Amino acid sequence: MKLSVKICLALLAAYAVAALFGEVQYRVAQMHDTTAAYNLVDATNRYQPPSAEHWMGTDNLGRDVGLRLVQGARIAFHVGVMTSLIAIPLGVLLGLFGGYFGGWVDAVVNWLCATVASMPGLLFILAISLVVGKGLPGIYLGIGLTTWVGTCRTVRAEVLKHKDRAYVQAARTLGYSHMRIMFRHILPNVAHIILIQFSIRFPSAVSTEVFISFLGIGVQGEPSWGVMISNARLRLWQGVWWEMTFTTMAIFLLVLAFNHIADYLRDRLDPALRSERG
Repeated sequence: MKLSVKICLALLAAYAVAALFGEVQYRVAQMHDTTAAYNLVDATNRYQPPSAEHWMGTDNLGRDVGLRLVQGARIAFHVGVMTSLIAIPLGVLLGLFGGYFGGWVDAVVNWLCATVASMPGLLFILAISLVVGKGLPGIYLGIGLTTWVGTCRTVRAEVLKHKDRAYVQAARTLGYSHMRIMFRHILPNVAHIILIQFSIRFPSAVSTEVFISFLGIGVQGEPSWGVMISNARLRLWQGVWWEMTFTTMAIFLLVLAFNHIADYLRDRLDPALRSERG
């Protein structure tokens, strides 16, 4: 394994630990019905630059930027995981059925893909979020229901290659059902796509959530990275650079790490690329 991949994995592990810590902090505050440390207002500590007491400084209300960044990581992991749990299974199922059965089933799947892909993605996400309501549930559904097309098309293409291979023909000869052939024989051979798609979908979903929250339609009352950037941009002209800088770095490093891992997984797991190397 390359050193750069190990560094990216260590970085993602650090983000995961931060998100877990943020989740515990959030749940404890909810359980005791108290104001969490990251939301404590201290007017005497407004606009404090990075120091030993506040490593990443404080914002306009005296709240610790570092603690709020940790909560942003919690929200980012929620969005990345939940939207992937919606988009990837939906894309895999439709791709399996369309590629395996062909005919009118494949025509319907292709029509659904073309219809969703032709819609302005961001506007569709905003519409779903507004209908469901502001907050994380609307973001989950909005992003999850609009980002499955790539997974579906990739899985469908792989299934089209596998359905006429010898092991599938042997399973049909033995009288296995279509469901067993699809889920017990074909799906394990295209499972690498799911892992690759997750590593691609996660940072994309996080970036979309940041933009939606920046517009004021996403998370409410919680320090999403998009909310932090929206607040910090108003104070850059005053020389308060630390909130914008650290938030942008947190997003950049997370997306960079996931993209590098996605490239590594594709190189290692994609059969076509393995054959070229061989």
